[in-house]
Amino acid sequence: MMEGSLSKWTNVMKGWQYRWFVLDENAGLLSYYTSKEKMTRGVRRGCVRLRAAVIGIDDEDDSTFTITVDHKTFHFQARDGSERERWVRALEDTISRHGRRERWSRCMPAPRHRHGDLERRIAEADAYLQIMIELVSKMNTRVSELADPHEKTKGQVILDHSNAMLDNIKHSIVLLQIAKNTVNPVNGVYQGPTNPSQTHIKQDAELSPRVELGAECRELAAPALALPPLQPLEHLDAPTMSLLVPDTSYSSSEGEDDFYDADDEPADMPMPGPSASRTCPTEGAPEQDSAQPAVDLPRTRDGEIDYDALYEDESDSDLGSMENHGSVVTHLLSQVKIGMDLTKVVLPTFILERRSLLEMYADSFAHPDQFVKIVDQPTPRDRMVQVVRWYLSSYHAGRKSQVAKKPYNPILGEVFRCHWDLDGATETTSNDKQEVGDGPVPWCTPDQLSFVAEQVSHHPPISAFYAEHVNKRIQFEAWVWTKSKFLGLSIGVHNIGKGTVTLLDTGEEYTLTFPNGYGRSILTVPWIELGGSVVIECVQTGHKANVEFLTKPFYGGKKHRVTCEVFASSDKKPYYTAQGEWNSRMDGRWTDSGRSEVLFEVSSMKPRRKRVAPVSRQAAHESRRVWRHVTCALRAADCDAATAAKRAVEQAQRDQVKLREAAGERWNTLLFSPKGEDGWEFTMPLRKRLSTSKTTPQHKNGETAENSR
Repeated sequence: MMEGSLSKWTNVMKGWQYRWFVLDENAGLLSYYTSKEKMTRGVRRGCVRLRAAVIGIDDEDDSTFTITVDHKTFHFQARDGSERERWVRALEDTISRHGRRERWSRCMPAPRHRHGDLERRIAEADAYLQIMIELVSKMNTRVSELADPHEKTKGQVILDHSNAMLDNIKHSIVLLQIAKNTVNPVNGVYQGPTNPSQTHIKQDAELSPRVELGAECRELAAPALALPPLQPLEHLDAPTMSLLVPDTSYSSSEGEDDFYDADDEPADMPMPGPSASRTCPTEGAPEQDSAQPAVDLPRTRDGEIDYDALYEDESDSDLGSMENHGSVVTHLLSQVKIGMDLTKVVLPTFILERRSLLEMYADSFAHPDQFVKIVDQPTPRDRMVQVVRWYLSSYHAGRKSQVAKKPYNPILGEVFRCHWDLDGATETTSNDKQEVGDGPVPWCTPDQLSFVAEQVSHHPPISAFYAEHVNKRIQFEAWVWTKSKFLGLSIGVHNIGKGTVTLLDTGEEYTLTFPNGYGRSILTVPWIELGGSVVIECVQTGHKANVEFLTKPFYGGKKHRVTCEVFASSDKKPYYTAQGEWNSRMDGRWTDSGRSEVLFEVSSMKPRRKRVAPVSRQAAHESRRVWRHVTCALRAADCDAATAAKRAVEQAQRDQVKLREAAGERWNTLLFSPKGEDGWEFTMPLRKRLSTSKTTPQHKNGETAENSR
């Protein structure tokens, strides 16, 4: 039993209201009252059934949590993080206990085959008991007749063991009888705890003579007696009372437009049907048929699967409601607890996106012109604002759909390369094409933006990536360590790392961090949200931008909100501010002049297609070649084949680890090297290459081994 005060969200008009809560672990019920005094009098305001409930927390708020059950979401607020932790752990333990314990409701009798099975087992145990009693009796007679003391001692040991076994059989029969009575209770009603200390109502002489009994809290085993006015409770010959678990969770304020849940569904996504539940499906419930018609995969002229077309195909069948995969999600939720690290938890294949995480990082440059325009700005203020514009406009391109899916976890040593053409770039033939010959993509030209990423560590999972434009003399390098955490109704991904934009002509370096990501509504239609604070800073000029990715509050508010303030070195007032949504539009304003402008508008910004070497020409460790079979199976909507292909990739990596350990070898990265506490750096960045040569190295096509791509 646990009790204490919490605040409960009632509705927009009343907001948070103080309530006294009582958690009954035996009944699996969280009851709440308007005050502790009302609790002692048994006047319950509402209750939450905890069987099949799901706890949720917000990583951006350390005091609130939710309970989702019976098509409702209840919102609660503790005084601080430690108090929330105590309640969440106690609630999780209660939910887990009642999830393992099968109880029959008072309106649903036990299945006959279960009851008959128990009857049969009790009869079998009783038959074995009778045989055992006869054998022990004969053994007792035999031992008493032994004359040899040594033999009699050995016989007595056997007799003692036999008597112990006899007691165990008797005890087993008693347990079976208890199980039988629990499954098929008397009068079809489970009476609950009979110990008065386990009920919510304290029955002692100090109670007020006028005791108010909440009708929803108690039910009399016999017809209730009316309470005469002013008659003390102890003078009544009242029958025994027991706490009954209601059929559904409820609140006495439901008739007052009680607010249960925020608009957690994406605006353009189909809503689940009327029969769809926001909670985990009942155990044993049949899953919906997820079979889909056969998908025609793209083919080459030779009839082989065209893997390049598979990757370039951005059409994606929606994940739909997670309830279609109810048993898988329920099994996944049973393995995790609030705050648990998900690094080693195997996630189901159907939530995967058809690309590697390394390729997703490349989409930060899906608007390459916005990146290289940083160099063209005349003043430090203009350059800082352009960095902010490129940075904030880069996130929408990383999401292929509104449904949240997870890219493949890169294997150690995996590499992804690509490059982009810029606006106004002239088309060149293969004979006239000049190539840089080195850098991240040796076969691209100095007028193209090139990118490379490598998975440099597996534990922890760290990705490093680098981009450059040779003619504009600008480069970017970054490393990110993703750490995922289970939050109940959502999954949080903390992006730990740093990126640096370097302008070689001005010597300016703009360091930046990354927001956290959240997969919301994982029981229905998942969607992506960004949250947290980001700082963009240039030490050389002293300019700094503070960016806030705002998570949607559960009452009111918009999704995907972002605010930004840009400051000069010693100014307390920002010279530029911006606000809006990172996936649609942001507006900016220059403080000094009052001039407003559109920082960016997604509808007018089409992501530029990245150029990637054909899968057939990629090395064995390059992303699209590594994951081609998984991508093919997902495109064909064959989850079993995708799971098998994914396991094959992961098992091959484990085998390589064992071989290195057996040979005493250490893993060596290919393109990046550690930089002490500052993370990772590209081995041969543009700045280093230009410092060793007065001119930009350019080579004709065919001068390097990799130019054949």
